[in-house]
Amino acid sequence: MVKRRASNSKKASAVARKGSIEIHRVAHYTFFVGLLIAIVAGLFRNLLRPEVLVTTLVILGFIVGLFNLTAKETQAFLVASIALMLAGIVNLGLIPGVGLYLRSILSNIVVFVVPGAIIVGLKAIWKMASD
Repeated sequence: MVKRRASNSKKASAVARKGSIEIHRVAHYTFFVGLLIAIVAGLFRNLLRPEVLVTTLVILGFIVGLFNLTAKETQAFLVASIALMLAGIVNLGLIPGVGLYLRSILSNIVVFVVPGAIIVGLKAIWKMASD
């Protein structure tokens, strides 16, 4: 009887681990989809309406922030997010030829990364407060 309980708990933990791996994998692909949408929408600026683009990038950013990052990736993600936000304030539109495209791509990436940074920052604060 004890062996049966132990094997059931092992099965339950294996199923839980597999579920978390699947969610992590979906969030990983979500990151690449969001990045691809940000780049394509920056290159073809009239492809999507701005409301649809921003809403899509924000939702994908929240998914990435909720499910993709582990505890060891938190600091690196937040530093990279800050770097992207600071780079987003530079007026790349002044570069002849490609400046408007670079500005659009970077703006879209910032819109995509900021919701994830908010979620990860709140998770980090929550963890510090609970310790």
